[in-house]
Amino acid sequence: MRTSCLICFAIAGLLLIGCGQLQRSEMGKDSVLAGSQGPQAFEKTITKTVGCEYLLYLPKGYGEKEQRWPMILFLHGAGERGSDLDKVKKHGPPKLVEGGKDLPFIVVSPQCPEGDWWTAKVEVLINLLDDIVERYDVDTERVYLTGLSMGGYGTWMLGSEYPERFAAMAPICGGGGRFMTRRLKDVPIWAFHGAKDSVVPLKESEEMVAAIKGRGGDARLTVYPDAGHDSWTETYNNQELYDWLLKHRKGEK
Repeated sequence: MRTSCLICFAIAGLLLIGCGQLQRSEMGKDSVLAGSQGPQAFEKTITKTVGCEYLLYLPKGYGEKEQRWPMILFLHGAGERGSDLDKVKKHGPPKLVEGGKDLPFIVVSPQCPEGDWWTAKVEVLINLLDDIVERYDVDTERVYLTGLSMGGYGTWMLGSEYPERFAAMAPICGGGGRFMTRRLKDVPIWAFHGAKDSVVPLKESEEMVAAIKGRGGDARLTVYPDAGHDSWTETYNNQELYDWLLKHRKGEK
């Protein structure tokens, strides 16, 4: 008999709770009257799948001993978009390692789909970085970001969204909104541009670098006086760039 009573009380309690929740739900639904405003709340769970194709280069000696390696995330230009990864080998670090150059970095070179832009692929790129860090021996204190033209814009954008993830950045003939520089003042940046660039005006890099400097940040710009839009070939062929990257660890200028 006692057990039955307890069960009855429990059921009654649950019914009361249910009624209370229903009442609150109905009250929330009707709590804002016509001609007035009041607080409401919205919540919805969304599942999303992101992904991309990419080239991966592992340096000589990778896996031979327990070691964490610096990493370069390279963003190509608009001409290399599509679904053919061979196009990504046309410029930059992917071209160099394909030609036999030994770079002491893990190099990750994603491909942007045709018709898309890196500036709209920030979510894809940061999740790609997370996946690479999880699966490979990446030194997370030495992750570097670089890109050319469309990839230069992508470098500025991704870096400004996640400045805490990168030890240094090297945007080439790109640009961005000046508001981005507020979050980039603590990231060492070396930008490059051709003085005769008719595709992306030199002022795009000049204004970004000047804005970062104005905030007390560490940024510099190399201008090639006779170069047009292709300011990347000379840049990526310059060993000084890679030496400069390796000097930087996250949080250190």
